[in-house]
Amino acid sequence: MDATLLAMESQQVIGMRLAMFSLGGSAAQAEAQRMVTEKIMAANEAALLIATGGSTSRVVAGYRRKVRANVRRLSKR
Repeated sequence: MDATLLAMESQQVIGMRLAMFSLGGSAAQAEAQRMVTEKIMAANEAALLIATGGSTSRVVAGYRRKVRANVRRLSKR
Protein backbone atom coordinates (compact mmCIF):
# COMPACT_ATOMS: atom_id res chain seq x y z
CA MET A 1 0.00 0.00 0.00
CA ASP A 2 2.78 2.44 0.92
CA ALA A 3 4.58 1.78 -2.37
CA THR A 4 1.38 2.48 -4.31
CA LEU A 5 0.82 5.73 -2.41
CA LEU A 6 4.44 6.70 -3.01
CA ALA A 7 3.94 6.20 -6.75
CA MET A 8 0.79 8.32 -6.79
CA GLU A 9 2.28 11.10 -4.67
CA SER A 10 5.44 11.10 -6.77
CA GLN A 11 3.39 11.60 -9.94
CA GLN A 12 1.79 14.63 -8.31
CA VAL A 13 5.22 16.14 -7.56
CA ILE A 14 6.44 15.38 -11.08
CA GLY A 15 3.41 17.15 -12.56
CA MET A 16 3.88 20.23 -10.40
CA ARG A 17 7.59 20.38 -11.18
CA LEU A 18 7.03 20.00 -14.91
CA ALA A 19 4.54 22.86 -14.83
CA MET A 20 7.08 25.00 -12.98
CA PHE A 21 9.91 24.04 -15.35
CA SER A 22 7.76 24.92 -18.38
CA LEU A 23 7.56 28.49 -17.11
CA GLY A 24 11.32 28.79 -16.73
CA GLY A 25 12.94 31.53 -14.71
CA SER A 26 14.87 31.62 -11.49
CA ALA A 27 12.25 29.66 -9.52
CA ALA A 28 12.47 26.79 -12.01
CA GLN A 29 16.27 26.85 -11.87
CA ALA A 30 16.23 26.75 -8.06
CA GLU A 31 13.71 23.90 -8.07
CA ALA A 32 15.80 21.87 -10.52
CA GLN A 33 18.87 22.27 -8.33
CA ARG A 34 16.88 21.41 -5.22
CA MET A 35 15.42 18.35 -6.92
CA VAL A 36 18.83 16.95 -7.84
CA THR A 37 20.23 17.59 -4.37
CA GLU A 38 17.19 15.99 -2.71
CA LYS A 39 17.42 12.91 -4.91
CA ILE A 40 21.10 12.37 -4.13
CA MET A 41 20.53 12.82 -0.40
CA ALA A 42 17.47 10.52 -0.40
CA ALA A 43 19.37 7.78 -2.25
CA ASN A 44 22.25 8.04 0.21
CA GLU A 45 19.86 7.84 3.16
CA ALA A 46 18.13 4.81 1.68
CA ALA A 47 21.45 3.06 1.04
CA LEU A 48 22.59 3.73 4.59
CA LEU A 49 19.30 2.47 5.99
CA ILE A 50 19.54 -0.76 3.99
CA ALA A 51 23.23 -1.20 4.87
CA THR A 52 22.41 -0.95 8.56
CA GLY A 53 19.65 -3.54 8.39
CA GLY A 54 16.65 -1.33 7.69
CA SER A 55 13.65 -2.76 5.92
CA THR A 56 12.32 -1.79 2.54
CA SER A 57 9.15 -0.55 4.20
CA ARG A 58 11.24 1.95 6.19
CA VAL A 59 12.93 3.07 2.98
CA VAL A 60 9.55 3.60 1.31
CA ALA A 61 8.28 5.45 4.40
CA GLY A 62 11.30 7.77 4.23
CA TYR A 63 10.72 8.52 0.57
CA ARG A 64 7.02 9.15 1.23
CA ARG A 65 7.85 11.72 3.92
CA LYS A 66 10.06 13.60 1.48
CA VAL A 67 7.54 13.40 -1.35
CA ARG A 68 4.68 14.62 0.85
CA ALA A 69 6.84 17.55 1.97
CA ASN A 70 7.41 18.41 -1.68
CA VAL A 71 3.68 18.22 -2.40
CA ARG A 72 2.97 20.64 0.44
CA ARG A 73 5.77 23.02 -0.59
CA LEU A 74 4.96 23.01 -4.31
CA SER A 75 1.20 23.37 -3.68
CA LYS A 76 1.79 26.75 -2.05
CA ARG A 77 3.01 28.26 -5.32
